[in-house]
Amino acid sequence: MSLPLRDLTVHLDAYLRVAEVSDAAHALNGLQVENAGAVSKVAVAVDACQATIDASAAHDADLLLVHHGLFWAGLEPLTGRHGRRVRSLIRHNIALYSAHIPLDLHPEVGNNAVLARLLGLDDPQPFGDYLGQQIGVKGTLSTSRAALVDTLGDLLGVEPMVIPGGPDDAKCVGVITGGGGSMIRNAVEAGVDTFITGEGAHHTYFDAEEAAINVIYAGHYATETVGVKALAEHIEHKFGLPWVFLDHPTGL
Repeated sequence: MSLPLRDLTVHLDAYLRVAEVSDAAHALNGLQVENAGAVSKVAVAVDACQATIDASAAHDADLLLVHHGLFWAGLEPLTGRHGRRVRSLIRHNIALYSAHIPLDLHPEVGNNAVLARLLGLDDPQPFGDYLGQQIGVKGTLSTSRAALVDTLGDLLGVEPMVIPGGPDDAKCVGVITGGGGSMIRNAVEAGVDTFITGEGAHHTYFDAEEAAINVIYAGHYATETVGVKALAEHIEHKFGLPWVFLDHPTGL
């Protein structure tokens, strides 16, 4: 079966609240490249790069749905690698749809909500101000810090890096996937004792140590694989479209 591209993008724009959610100036959430007008198979990936575009073509997908889209540097000529990416999409009739912060904070399929559910957080609540909106999810949990790290590593297939600044037992856990190391202060202010994110700068070790909070870095890429998969499952359930996840880890 196939679905008109417009029908799918109109649904995604509304479901993800693309027009309402604030984001970085060059995120360009929504449809970034159109195809001939129909979708029969969806490929999902964390990043729009040449490798995932090529993999989409190899899997005969006509829509690539990503968390990190094109054009992050703003206006650039479509030459070199930027031109190759767009030419590849057009040559293989692949549409590209990107959802950055709208996917991060979505209460059902968002990176933060999904990872919080997978970890078994009870009483999930939003926290962490980003551009005037609550982006993270915090909840209660009764487990040791070590056990939480093991669970997270098993879920994402990584070896998390731990800053053990807080208690040995985690009771209030906050999740902001991706590059959330800059939001340690938000986690502390929200009463979080153990903060899970993807990556952070060198100085965040001392931020965590001196604020007496555990910080677990599980990788920018790895922590943001969960949202695109959940969104693909939503599309399959609603429209019956098959999908494939394109794993292209960066190790970061």
